[in-house]
Amino acid sequence: MGAVHEDRLRSLTVNDQAFLHSVLGLELEDLETSCLDAKTQALVRVASLVSLDAAPVSYQWCVEAALAAGATPDEIVGTLLAVAPLAGIARVVSAAPEIALAVGYDVQAALEEPAT
Repeated sequence: MGAVHEDRLRSLTVNDQAFLHSVLGLELEDLETSCLDAKTQALVRVASLVSLDAAPVSYQWCVEAALAAGATPDEIVGTLLAVAPLAGIARVVSAAPEIALAVGYDVQAALEEPAT
């Protein structure tokens, strides 16, 4: 087993919900407090990650939660477009490839394909 700091860094890197709850008291699945349904809450979180220029693992986790809550890839992309005027186009452009990967679309590979 690694040193404590290594275990904690690994837990933070993968957004380990049990770890975050144990050390910070964060309960990320608390729908009652927000008064939002699971899908809306997940889409709001996607928007907030864009505004924060979050790490790829955060996008992956949040998009997976949104999809599991019933959001469609179109709604997730719609969230990107809705937040662009406030968060800034640079943040949205930065987030787009990460969110694309999270919904199963490799934008980089698509861009490298020859035009037909």
